[in-house]
Formats: sequence, structure tokens, C-alpha cells
Amino acid sequence: MTPVRLLILITVVVTAVFVQKPALRGIQVADLNQKVSACDDFYEFANGGWRAANPIPDSMPRWSRRWQSGEITKDKLHDILEQVAATRNAPKGSVEQLTGDFYSSCMDESRANALGIKPLEPMLTEIDQMKSREDLEKTIARFHSIAIPVPFGIFGGSDNHEPNDVIATIYASGLSLPDRDYYTKDEKRFQDAREKFLDHVAKMFVLAGYSQDQATTSAQTVMKIEKQFAEQSLDNVALRDPQATDHKMAFAELQKLTADFNWSSYYKALDLQPAALNVNEPKFLEEFNRQLVNTPLDDWKIYLKWQLITSAANWLSTPFVTENFSFGSFLSGAKEMKPRWKRCVEVTDNLLGEALGKKYVEKYFPPEAKARMQEMVKNLRLAMADTINGLDWMSPETKKRALEKLSTFNPKIGYPDKWKNYSSISINRDSFWVDNLAARQFAVRDNLSRIGKPVDRGLWGMTPPTSDAYYNPSLNEIVFPAGILQPPAFDVTANDAVNYGAIGVVIGHEISHGFDDQGAQYDAQGRLKNWWTPEDLTKFQAKTSCVVNQFDNYFVEPGLHHNGKLVLGESIGDLAGAKIAYRAFQLSQKGKAPLPTIDGFTPDQQFFIAWGQFRGDAVRPAFARLMVQGDPHPIAKYRVIGPLSNLTEFQQAFQCKTGDAMVRSPEQRCEVW
Repeated sequence: MTPVRLLILITVVVTAVFVQKPALRGIQVADLNQKVSACDDFYEFANGGWRAANPIPDSMPRWSRRWQSGEITKDKLHDILEQVAATRNAPKGSVEQLTGDFYSSCMDESRANALGIKPLEPMLTEIDQMKSREDLEKTIARFHSIAIPVPFGIFGGSDNHEPNDVIATIYASGLSLPDRDYYTKDEKRFQDAREKFLDHVAKMFVLAGYSQDQATTSAQTVMKIEKQFAEQSLDNVALRDPQATDHKMAFAELQKLTADFNWSSYYKALDLQPAALNVNEPKFLEEFNRQLVNTPLDDWKIYLKWQLITSAANWLSTPFVTENFSFGSFLSGAKEMKPRWKRCVEVTDNLLGEALGKKYVEKYFPPEAKARMQEMVKNLRLAMADTINGLDWMSPETKKRALEKLSTFNPKIGYPDKWKNYSSISINRDSFWVDNLAARQFAVRDNLSRIGKPVDRGLWGMTPPTSDAYYNPSLNEIVFPAGILQPPAFDVTANDAVNYGAIGVVIGHEISHGFDDQGAQYDAQGRLKNWWTPEDLTKFQAKTSCVVNQFDNYFVEPGLHHNGKLVLGESIGDLAGAKIAYRAFQLSQKGKAPLPTIDGFTPDQQFFIAWGQFRGDAVRPAFARLMVQGDPHPIAKYRVIGPLSNLTEFQQAFQCKTGDAMVRSPEQRCEVW
């Protein structure tokens, strides 16, 4: 080697040694509204600048960087689907053929407009030709086979008492309005919804070929039947209590409960074997049996036609799609329909999600993202264990069982280990409603075929591109799809303060669901079984009552406030999630050089700002009203200020003082975990 070449080599090596990686970023400073004090309104401080610069798009009921991220994912899925759709010779049953043809037939709006109501005519004729209760029972089974769960539904899920076994669960369904209160309460918002609904049903019947008088009368019939079902349905708070929906019984007991419905024939139609099952709402099934006997067959025909039309409306001709959106807009406040390509992306993800998801993760979910998430989950579990060990109100006996439960948690990150095989579905580009039915039938068969078998713990309840996460108490699993593991929740270019403040709190939130008012009723094996001492359970319930009272006093508009019992589980999750994520963040920094202050904000401040920026949704008033009524999640403003106003760590980070809005007084302060 010549001296010149040696000198060049030495220079390159020395240069490489001193080249540093780009500094990991902090919070989004431009999103802040620093005219507002963090101690007065942290929701506005953390994200007010972004909301002011980014009004809610007309097609969305709420908006933030998080919801924007979900829409960006749909852009990526759109690119994937356009590419596979352009390939017309993909092997039959392949991921490319199934997703490409499904998406293409969905996008064929001109064909949908030319067909109008015709895709439904075979089933509408079947309904018209019903002549007996036996025919009605066959039609109900037929509806269930294509995922139209009216007036009840059935699915295979874990047995509450033997969670390794899959049993049938029968649940109340068949209501077109969001929940029972829309039919039974006299508040103006519910009266307005009933009037709008009657008008909507009538318009849909007119589009289906009815005269105006026939349509108006039919709408009244639908309302009468649904109201009777609603009156015997549990409300949203009761539905959150697993004890209220746990009614395991033998097949013979089910037949006795609804003596006039032939369950043997129904099970045969769905290729099920009679066995023990769970009935979520026995009173609802008793009402179903009463209507089976007393409601005229002609009224049943009208009700079933309506349910078929509304189930298919988004994929019929433009007048049906427009009318369906119009009523949905009344409920959600969205002003504009999403473009067809985006609706087709969404339905493809919904019905062929793991086929589409496989392509998505190959392109957009790098291995380093999964590895970093696994490290964070490990630290969050350690932090939760420290929290449990440090509780001064819990006895050693209950602590031991809580730690046992925590040790059995199963984290799932990104995507399934084994992809679902959709190759048996027959998909082509001739008729989207036919394709839609084929995919629905596959989903129903895939689920019901598991009844009577051991639980498959590799299954996922969300598709990989989904921008969300969940906890399953029966399987004691926490699941984080690839779709949520991107900014603003998670970013490989962000520092630990930001990631622990955003996705870290989400991880803590899902872990906490195992110990909220619902999850705490399931033991380490996923059984619905008490593992608390009586004294500890009483103390725990007193602590959860504090959270109920806090959220009962959060108003979304004058006269309308959150129902603390409805949002209790999610609010415990946010409160405990923020606490243990902060603790995990501290654990993650041990043995490392201190993180820098960036843009004037300390690492602790960045942690809390990251949570505020992830949860900082702007919400339309109509959608806020809808959420207060039926969503177990509080609106974003209170998901930000609610938990943080209880945390001394937050108050210390921003030097908040007693009397500041973000500092709850000691006697009001809530702490569950």
C-alpha cells in the first residue's frame, strides 16, 4: 500500500469514528400553544397549536396527529392495493389475487350504479316468500351466515370459566340506532334521533322500490320491533360488567329459554354441534321468543328487509350510499363522505385484513421497530410489578395473585406469527356485493368453526394495519398492531422521553386493563373468578369510585357530562398507564447518560407533552355527544387532563402549584394503581 493510500484510509477511518448518528428528536414544538399555561389547561398547551393549524377535515368526526396517522396508513394501503389490482394474472387464491380483485370490484362504482338494488333481489325475494315460522328461522340463520346478526348474534369465544375452550356466545343485536337509550329515553337528542331514523328508513325503502306510503308504514314497523328489543336490552354501563353477561348454560337450557325457536335446526344450518354455551342477555332472548310468537310474519319480513338493505347500503348504487351517509353524518357530525378509494381500502382491511396486512408489514414495519417495542413492553411490565409491590393498601396475598397475573401476560407486537389463509374465498371482479358476501361468509365460518376446540392463542382480534391496541382478559394478552407503531405514538427517530410518553402510556394502558374494574375480575388463567381478599376488593372499589366521580364532572357541553361508570375502565387505564409508563421511562434511563433538555423542555416535560400530543383530538360536537352516550373512552380533552391532574410527577415536571387547574386537591386526587 502506498503512503498516499494509507493516509486516505486512516482519514476515512478517523472520520467514521467521529461521525455521530443524528440526534433523536423531542416533542413537536410547533404543536404547542405556549400562550396557555401547562398548569392551567395541558390539553390546550400540548396540542392547541396543531389543532388551530389543522381543522377537522370534512370527512372526519375528530382529528389529531393520531387520526391523521391512521389516514396516512390508508394512503399506504391504497398504494399497495392499486399495485396488486393492476396485476390481472395473479394465481387464484393468492394474496395478490384476493386483495386486488376485491378492491377492484369495490372500486367499480359504475357497475354498482347500474345494478341499483338488484344485488339484493335474490335475498329480498327469499324474505318475501317466507310462509312460516320455520322459514323465518331459516332466514335468521342465513343472515347470521353472512354476518348480519339480527335480531341476535352468535360467535365463538373463550369460555369465561375454562378460557382454553372455545364456546358459542349468543348476544343481543338487531338495533339500528347506537343503543337502547335512543329508543327508550325522552331527552330531545334521542327524540331527534328517532325522528331522523324514521325518515332515513323510509327513504331507504323508497330507494328499494316502495311507495312513499308503504315506506313510511314500514319505517314505523321497524321502529316498533326495534323498540321492543331495546326495552329488554342492557344499557352500556351494564354491558361493561362481565358478571352481567355471564350466563353459561346447557344447550337444553337454551331451548327452554326460547321454547318457540328451533335451535337444533339453527345449529345445523350453521354447522354447529349442540353444546354448552353462554347467553349474554337472557331477557333479550325471552323478548325474541315473545316476538317470534306474537309479531306478524309480514312485520318480520319488513324488519329483515330493512336489516339487509342497511347492511348492504354502502355498496349499492350512489343514492343508497348517499342516504346512508346522510344519517351517519347526523350522528357523527362528519360533513363529507370519504372518497370511494378510501372506503374500499377500509372494507378490504376489514374483511381481508391479514392478507392486506402481510403486504403492509413487509413494506412498512421494520424489525428494529418490533425490537424496540419489545424492550419497552419489558420495562413497562417491570414498572407495573414495582407498582404492585409498592402498594400500601393491598395485602401480600392479593399482591401475590396480581403479580402472578402480570407474569402470564402475553404481548403481541406488529403482526401474527402465522398469517390467516384466505385462499378458499372465491373473489372476482364481477360483483362487489357477491365478493363482500363471500368474505363475510369466510369470516363467520372461520370463527364458528373454532367452537368446541381449544383456543388458538395465535389469533389476532385486529388487523396489522389497525391504528389501535387492545387487551383480551380471557387470554391475558396485550396486542399492538403495526398500524399504531408509527408517529405520533411511536417513532424510531424519537428519544425515549417521547416514545415512553406516547406508546409507553398506551402499553401501560393496555397492561392496566388487566387490573381495571373489568380486568380485575379475571384471574391469571383468564377465568372470570375472584382473586381478591374481601378487604382488598373493598379498597379497590373505593379507589375506582374516585375515578367515577372525577369523570362524572367532565362536561362536553352544558347539561351533558361523561358517565363515570361507562368510562371507568379506560380512565383507570389512562391514569395507571401514565404512572407506570413514567416509572418505566425512569427505569430505561438507568446506566445511561442523561437525556438532554430539547427546545427548553426537560425529558420529564417531554414525556408528558408526548402524551398530550398523542391524545390531543379535536372532536365535533355531534361526535362528542355520541361518545358520551356509548363510548367507554372519554373524549380526548379529558383523557389528557384527567389522569395527569392526579399525578404529582406531572405537577413537579411543570412546577404546578396548589390551586392550579391541573392540580387536584389531595382529597380529590385519584390513584388506583
